[in-house]
Amino acid sequence: MQISEASRVSGVSARSLRHYEDEGLIVPGRCSNGFRDYCRSTIDRVLLVRSLLGSGLPVRLIREILPRLTDESDVSTDVVCAEFLSEVQSYRDRLAARIAILSDQQSALDAYLREARRAAL
Repeated sequence: MQISEASRVSGVSARSLRHYEDEGLIVPGRCSNGFRDYCRSTIDRVLLVRSLLGSGLPVRLIREILPRLTDESDVSTDVVCAEFLSEVQSYRDRLAARIAILSDQQSALDAYLREARRAAL
């Protein structure tokens, strides 16, 4: 599919699709006329990239971790540097802290709604 359809299907702007390509996060095929050609697996990767970006992971780490998440590399032969693992762990810890805060907020809202509903009866 061409970029306009890929944008519609993925919900990601054509500009973002080009940016992901420039950053090496996706590699769409090319038609004989030079137009980008997005297959389903590329769209799936776009959605994964979008999710990772949405959770706050920087593009630099996404670029490094994508092959491990999409089975594009032989993880057993990869040399994973300690600095990279430390950065991913740090990101994961920050994410866990944000999840805990959101969970507490959700619990507080649930309690408020229960009390508000009791008072309304």
